[in-house]
Amino acid sequence: MNIDTSVLNNVNGGGSTLSARQSDELRESFMTLLITQLQNQDPLNPMENAEMTSQLAQINTVSGIEELNDTLNGITQQMDAAKALQAAGLIDKAVLVPGNNVMVSNDAENGVYATPFGIELAEPAEKVEVIITSQSGEVVYTNDLGAVSAGVESFSWGGISNTGEAVPEGAYRVNYQAFDSEGKELDTQTLNYALVQGVSPGTGGDDVRLDLGAVYGQVSLDQIKQIL
Repeated sequence: MNIDTSVLNNVNGGGSTLSARQSDELRESFMTLLITQLQNQDPLNPMENAEMTSQLAQINTVSGIEELNDTLNGITQQMDAAKALQAAGLIDKAVLVPGNNVMVSNDAENGVYATPFGIELAEPAEKVEVIITSQSGEVVYTNDLGAVSAGVESFSWGGISNTGEAVPEGAYRVNYQAFDSEGKELDTQTLNYALVQGVSPGTGGDDVRLDLGAVYGQVSLDQIKQIL
């Protein structure tokens, strides 16, 4: 008498998870069958100790997997709660997320202001050039940033064009050209500024989501590259 491997698979998440009632019924049925088998075995050919041990090990495996799954579910819930708490701490914080937007404002009190931006590199670059363009594609600003280390780096721009004039208010685009020491162009991830406005808890296995407003929508925690 052996427990079908499909039962073990179900308990271990390979199929529909057994309920507590179904698990109890499975154990009771197993013990009933084992006792019946022992009571009715041939005295001249009794069950081998190894066979009985194997069958007991199977039902213990079922119980152990259930307990392990309960423990893992508890750990997962604790991790989800920690993520939600961490995300709540980012509300009203400025962050860098994937994107290439730069917003420029200009008023009499504060003058010209441009939102920060950043770059993410998988390997160090010997030379990085930043290019900022208008919505129409006109280049308004370029700058040689020199060598930039691997990882995430943030930069600021005063909203002044290469001709020394303040650019009009509005949205601009930032792009990079990065090269290694041998002149090979590197892949870059452009990052833009956003303000965390709220947090949405994950549901149905989804991660916690951060609300960055109507322009940038919602992102997950792993999309936050830097907190400014």
